[in-house]
Amino acid sequence: KFLELCRGLTEEHPEVVPFLCGRHQKTNPDFLASAEFRNILSRCLRRVRSHRNKVYVYINELCTVLKAHTLRRKLALTSAPPPPPPSSSSPHPHPLPSSSSAAPTSPSPPSSPAASSRPPGSGGGGSKRQIQYLENLLRVYVGEIQRLQERELDLAELDSEDSTYLQESRLKGKMMRIFEKLCQLKRCSSLTGRVIEQRIPYRGTRYPEVNRRIERFINRPEVFPDYADILKVIQKASARHGLGLAQRQMENMAQDAFREVGNRLQERRHLDLVYNFGSHLTDQYRPGEGP
Repeated sequence: KFLELCRGLTEEHPEVVPFLCGRHQKTNPDFLASAEFRNILSRCLRRVRSHRNKVYVYINELCTVLKAHTLRRKLALTSAPPPPPPSSSSPHPHPLPSSSSAAPTSPSPPSSPAASSRPPGSGGGGSKRQIQYLENLLRVYVGEIQRLQERELDLAELDSEDSTYLQESRLKGKMMRIFEKLCQLKRCSSLTGRVIEQRIPYRGTRYPEVNRRIERFINRPEVFPDYADILKVIQKASARHGLGLAQRQMENMAQDAFREVGNRLQERRHLDLVYNFGSHLTDQYRPGEGP
């Protein structure tokens, strides 16, 4: 239906529909069979029907999504054929030049220290075309996530593998990977300033070696340690640096550190939830105002 509608609206540019078909053929079949693609296609179809003068905008949006899920084909690398062996039956082999008649060659200039110290593969950032493509893809995913948040979830979808919440979660995961790639191309930090990204310092014991190991451990991403984890960190620090701590002393230190670290991690997660929880559907809501 979408192709038939676009074919009638793009008669002035007949190359648009074949280009869209080519993108469709190169797309991953798993994505074409997913509910995410069906939702995107139905949304583009509704928009084209309501705004026919913007058909090229919606075709470009669909092509951007299809290009993001294009199959990557790897070419098999073949080794170059070995050079033919020199013929031993040549009647007149070329004589080698003597050392006296050879022209003196000037030594090659030494490479500069900056060029020799540059690590391999440390090229510049991405091109403007790559950055613009990823930014457009982020905008497409933002619009799709907002559309999923506006849908009602009925009881029949709770056990479905393609429910609205699961589709939204998958799209957010893709957005995070695209954002990290975009930061890599722009050669900038991927930190967003959230509370969850702030480092927690720890100075709870009088042993700097133990403090450094505990601080390094609790600031790992997606880590919420328990008592056994903290005790193991203290035991390793004592053995590594020869602190000679008794078992009872390490257990008491682990209990105190676990209580302090647990409270601070819990407080950080709570603040991050308070600052980031919400939806675009309630952004304009103000307490005390009517609906």
